[in-house]
Amino acid sequence: MASIPVYDKAGKEVGKYDIEPTDLAPRISKQLLHDVVVMYQSNLRQGTFKTKSRGEVAGSTKKMYRQKGTGNARAGGRRSGVRRGGGHIFAKRPRDFSYRLPRKAVQLATRMAIASKLRDNQLVVIDQLSFAAPKTKDMAAILTALKCTGDSLLVATAAHDENVYRSARNIADVTVAPVEGLNALNVLQPTKLLVTRAALDSLKKRAADAQADKA
Repeated sequence: MASIPVYDKAGKEVGKYDIEPTDLAPRISKQLLHDVVVMYQSNLRQGTFKTKSRGEVAGSTKKMYRQKGTGNARAGGRRSGVRRGGGHIFAKRPRDFSYRLPRKAVQLATRMAIASKLRDNQLVVIDQLSFAAPKTKDMAAILTALKCTGDSLLVATAAHDENVYRSARNIADVTVAPVEGLNALNVLQPTKLLVTRAALDSLKKRAADAQADKA
């Protein structure tokens, strides 16, 4: 069983946490991660674009000049897609890009994403993260002590903590999410993942429950 260090707010190592990537996901499937990330990105697309076809633009449908005898290439109306001011040949229409993959596959991809961070040594564990009141200065000091500055970072807490969220929201490239709000996209996007011990306990328990259900 591998152990990773657990730090306090001052960046001092205060213990070890026993965990393996296989405790979160039996394997890491790049294909599944790709499919789920593409799903989330597709669901973010608005799909409100629209362009006009030749039948929708203003202009006469009269033939511009006679078919033969002018020396020019034959031409129809001014609304043709090959002419300036004409309609689009393959006009875009509003569409819905959203779709859903199976729920268990999406949940597994989230665990795989976290396991990949653990495998690549991009996961940092802090013993406890809480504030009596929102304080960006204190949050920035903690991230500096943990050497989590200079890279994009996701801070994962066991549950939604308003003070932690408000303390980090003005720090560039830092986002905060509770365990239940994690997904493959928001885990893989940042370079590092900072989790509390309680959040990692929750993730480990969820993975164990999922594997027990599968068995």
